[in-house]
Amino acid sequence: MRIGIACYPTYGGSGVVATELGLALAEIGHEVHFLAYEPPIRLTSFHSNIFYHQVGVPDYPLFRYPPYALSLATKMAEVVDQYEIQLLHVHYAIPHAASAWMAKEMVAPRKLGVVVTLHGTDITIVGQDASYKRVTRFTLDRADGVTTVSNYLRDETRRVIETNKKIEVIPNFIDLNRFDAHPCPDAQALHGENDELLLVHTSNFRPVKRVGDVVEAMALVAREVPVKLLLIGDGPDRPAVEDRVKELGLAKKVSFLGSQESVERILPCADVFVLPSIYESFGLAALEAMASGLPVVATNTGGIPEVVEDGVTGFLVSPRNPKALARAIREMALDPDRRRAMGQAARARAEELFDIRKILPIYVAHYERVLEGLAGRSQAAVV
Repeated sequence: MRIGIACYPTYGGSGVVATELGLALAEIGHEVHFLAYEPPIRLTSFHSNIFYHQVGVPDYPLFRYPPYALSLATKMAEVVDQYEIQLLHVHYAIPHAASAWMAKEMVAPRKLGVVVTLHGTDITIVGQDASYKRVTRFTLDRADGVTTVSNYLRDETRRVIETNKKIEVIPNFIDLNRFDAHPCPDAQALHGENDELLLVHTSNFRPVKRVGDVVEAMALVAREVPVKLLLIGDGPDRPAVEDRVKELGLAKKVSFLGSQESVERILPCADVFVLPSIYESFGLAALEAMASGLPVVATNTGGIPEVVEDGVTGFLVSPRNPKALARAIREMALDPDRRRAMGQAARARAEELFDIRKILPIYVAHYERVLEGLAGRSQAAVV
């Protein structure tokens, strides 16, 4: 197949999943064309089946906000015509679904399949805004295929967007080869002389991630157990979190590592992964930690319970509750045998349910059904 993929190229679950999916499709022989305003962050090496098409956005004085959706639709149509693309797979509905619908109209009567994968905030936050809700429903209803990354998000999409569109749940995935028991080169230095419990958190430091709750929980645990914390990522809440770390006198126990491309080299160094988000449609960061053999302490919200099995691969607690986080972390600190068993169970669950080698055929089958449906409608029209 010849497939176009549109996504946001920056750090974030939707862009990572879109890029990893495209790379995996190319590996099994499909031709993949990425469309974005800059190269996706995970698109770092050459592959003969991978192409990147930059979407330029003219900066005219008349436009207060550059019309990216229109530029993207135009580029989609150009690439579809030039490379005879059979299917566009767009990640994150806004504005990609609308751009894909416009591109499909522009290239008619050429048959072009459109698949939309919803990742979370494109429905639960942005999509239900009155400015976007109607156009989101319109473009989803006209897509040839719609998928979500969790059962929770499928149900929320139907409720929020008020659509009866058939939606297939295809969970996020992970390349287990990337997270295959990498040794930690600095384990002793990171854990310190007292072999402190090493916590780790990774996110984009937005308010929804509640990074400050990790610090508050750590401060409570530190009263009883030697503990250190690695914070991976960057974003708007980082200055406030840094200030709070200083106020609590934890500056020597908390390391801010910033954005890191190779988290698979860092995660195995830790003992416990902490994810206190108010909302996660899936919890890709938690899955990466599980693939690294870490137990997870997370919140029982959104799609996280579909990833983390409470009491087996970690603990789930209520959101906005640093005390509950601290209790779960303390329990793991005081029972290292159980902590290690949970880490092993976490890796096993990642292998069983979220291995890209198991998820990739599901996407390919979805594409094939979309293209078969287009061919069937075309034959029916001729008759």
